[in-house]
Amino acid sequence: MSVGPPANPEVARKHRGGPVVGYATEGLRIYGNFFAFCLDALRGLFRRPFQVREFIQQAWFISSVSILPAALVSIPFGAVIALQLGSLTRQIGAQSFTGAASVIAIVREAGPIVTALIVAGAAGSAICADLGARKIREELDAMEVLGIDPIHRLVAPRVVASMLIAVLLNGLVNVVGVAGGYTFNVMMQGGTPGAYLASFQALGQLPDLIAGEVKALLFGAIAAIVASYKGMTAKGGPKGVGDAVNQSVVITFMLLFAVNFVVTAIYFQVVPQKGS
Repeated sequence: MSVGPPANPEVARKHRGGPVVGYATEGLRIYGNFFAFCLDALRGLFRRPFQVREFIQQAWFISSVSILPAALVSIPFGAVIALQLGSLTRQIGAQSFTGAASVIAIVREAGPIVTALIVAGAAGSAICADLGARKIREELDAMEVLGIDPIHRLVAPRVVASMLIAVLLNGLVNVVGVAGGYTFNVMMQGGTPGAYLASFQALGQLPDLIAGEVKALLFGAIAAIVASYKGMTAKGGPKGVGDAVNQSVVITFMLLFAVNFVVTAIYFQVVPQKGS
C-alpha cells in the first residue's frame, strides 16, 4: 500500500528535510523576522509625524514603574560592591583606593546593568503585555486595515521613551549606588570619607560616565524592541501573551549581557585608562 505525502504543508516540509533542517529553517525565519522588525522600528523613529502624546504617556509610565525599584535595588548593589572591594583593598594594603574602585564599578557596570534589569523586567514586560493584548484583540490588524502603521504609531514612541528613561534612570542608579557604597564603607568598614571621594579622581574619568550612559541607551532600546516584537507576534490567546512576556524578559537579559561585554571590550580598546 502506497503512502501519500502528508496533507499539512508544515508537516510535509519537516518530513522532507528532517527535524534538524526544519528547526534550522524555523530559527532562521524567526531571526530574519526580528531583524526586519528592528529595521522597521529604526525607520519609524525618523518618520513624521512623531507620536509625541504616545511618547509622553509611555515615558511617564516607564518612569513610574521603574524609579522606585531601581533606587531600592541600587542601594544593596553599591553596598555589596563597597564591602567586597573594601575587604579586598584592605588585604593588599590599598584601602585608600576603595572609593575609586567602588565608584568605577558602579558607574561602568553596576549602574547600567541595574537599569537594564529594571527597564526590561518592569517596563519591558508591560510593553509586551500591552501590545500582545492588542494583537490577540486584533487591534493591530484593524490599524493596518485603516492604513496606520502599528510600528510607527506604537513601537517607535515606546522605543524612544525607553531609551530616554534608561539614560535618566542610570544617573539615578549611579547616585544612589555611590551614596550607598559610601555610607557602608564609612560606617561599617571604618573608611575615611575624604579618601573615599578623593581617590575616585585618581582613577576615574569622564568617559567612564559616558560609557555607562551609552550602555543604558542601548539597553533601553533593546528592551523596548524585544518586548514590542514579542508582543506584536504573540499567538494563542491570553496564554500566548503570558508566554511572550516571559520570553521577552529572558531574551532581553541574554542580549543585554552580550551587548554589555561587547561595549566594555570596545571601551577598553578605544579609551586609554587613567593612570595606566
